[in-house]
Amino acid sequence: MNVVSGLPLAPRKKDSAWVVVDKLTKTAHFIPVCTDYFLKKLSDLYVSEIRRLHGVPFSIISDRDLRFTSRFWKKLQEALGTKLNFSTAFHPQTDGQLEKVIQVLEDMLRCYALEFQGSWERYLPLVEFTYNNSYQSSLKMAPYEALYVRKCRTPLYWTELRENQIHGVDLVKETKEKVKVICDCLRAASDR
Repeated sequence: MNVVSGLPLAPRKKDSAWVVVDKLTKTAHFIPVCTDYFLKKLSDLYVSEIRRLHGVPFSIISDRDLRFTSRFWKKLQEALGTKLNFSTAFHPQTDGQLEKVIQVLEDMLRCYALEFQGSWERYLPLVEFTYNNSYQSSLKMAPYEALYVRKCRTPLYWTELRENQIHGVDLVKETKEKVKVICDCLRAASDR
């Protein structure tokens, strides 16, 4: 886990994205946060956005952000039975997978900010969705498929799955177009 800071201030006063990646399935979560969030708020987000979906991890690798090296965070993880490991500065081998995801996230955010001219926070869930449904060569499948052992049902795959009946056509069409643009951005970011 790592916090990507320095993002433009969003309408809901968020200026950072908390990136959490599962090392086994490569599933990523991008959570909009404020740089000045206290540990209590991050702990609540951790429970509501990560633990409720995946349970308690065996171990966590994070950067040496003061919030993640604090006594409170260490005691919380110890109480949950989670081992904390910290990455070393300028040593990407420690958590190169997370660094790659962060680079792709930053490239995608730049790309769709130019494309959609809106708040990055508004489109972050679509970016997360697109990332988790994109083929990963090391897995030979998408993270979603690795996690749930099936392909994700989306408008992009309905024809492939022979599910052509669509409700809320305009909403589906708009979302499908945005996801396609974000997919193109992801491909471009991955090629760098």
